[in-house]
Amino acid sequence: MPADNPTSVKGNALKHVCIIMDGNGRWAKKRFMPRFAGHKAGLSSLRKIVSASVEQNIQALTIFAFSSENWRRPEKEVNLLMGLFATALTREIKKLNENNIQLRVVGDLSAFSDKINQLISEAIALTHNNTGLILNVAANYGGRWDITQATQKIAKNVQQGTLLPEEINENTIEQYLSLKDQPEPDLFIRTGGEKRISNFVLWQLAYCEFYFTDVLWPDFNKKIFLEAIESFSSRQRRFGRTGDQLSKQ
Repeated sequence: MPADNPTSVKGNALKHVCIIMDGNGRWAKKRFMPRFAGHKAGLSSLRKIVSASVEQNIQALTIFAFSSENWRRPEKEVNLLMGLFATALTREIKKLNENNIQLRVVGDLSAFSDKINQLISEAIALTHNNTGLILNVAANYGGRWDITQATQKIAKNVQQGTLLPEEINENTIEQYLSLKDQPEPDLFIRTGGEKRISNFVLWQLAYCEFYFTDVLWPDFNKKIFLEAIESFSSRQRRFGRTGDQLSKQ
């Protein structure tokens, strides 16, 4: 795990940021370019935000790269996205490793080709021992899928007698989710103007602060990212308590 040195401004410690990188297709359309051009431009924005996250001492960054619903897109676009994913795993992993970043890919990986799964395995293995930022790439991921697969594993353990039903609590469930052993998300960012979470880390967003921006993902940069962090830092996070209780701490 990374060192315990999260960004802290005005009392709010920022350890984990989740981002839905929305607006690539619309960005390209505005420029009379194919949608895929927007996805390629979005990769450039991601590099900037990963770098900024390292600078801000954030422990974990989770990005929604490809949802379980994205398979419904036109076949040509899906194939191009798979190609971009493979290219990114090949070209970006060396730089991630050089910067002490640990890559994790979360989601149902069984739907990907053998080639992509091999690249994922190699990238994860290369960065496994890194102690800096954890970069979670959610691929073929859905929040409902995550809870479902966790429930299935718990049910199997109960069936095998290694877990009693009365032993199941929130902490138990969390240990079977894709983002186990990481801090709960503090800040959720969605670009592109939409204001919904789209089946992303449903369990983990229970007490997360939300930040929505109309900026399309390829135009999202360090400056806007820091604005989102500043917005987060100015909020009072009560976690069920009153403001008076917090002021007395």
